[in-house]
Amino acid sequence: MENDELVQNILLELRRGTLSIAVLSQLSREEYGYSLLKALSDKGLEVDQSTLYPLLRRLESQGLLQSDWRIVDEARPRRYYVISTQGKAVLTKLKKEWSAMVQTMNQMLS
Repeated sequence: MENDELVQNILLELRRGTLSIAVLSQLSREEYGYSLLKALSDKGLEVDQSTLYPLLRRLESQGLLQSDWRIVDEARPRRYYVISTQGKAVLTKLKKEWSAMVQTMNQMLS
């Protein structure tokens, strides 16, 4: 395996591990899938639909998100997601852990 391929594989693993935190952090107000994709992209995190939608379903099944179907402005039905009370508690802990890991990694890498 070439170095570039190894780097890409490691980066993919790293992104997978941080995507849940990123998604939870953006759902303090209701978003539907495409608007969430755009919000993440606007902040520099590109995510494929094929990655996002299964993640949203998993986070909801874990009790971290709530969702409901809605029709707005005569458009087709959209599923809106928002972080749950449990999700807020989990996100608070994840943010604390994330900060500690970043601090540790910065020390290790400098």
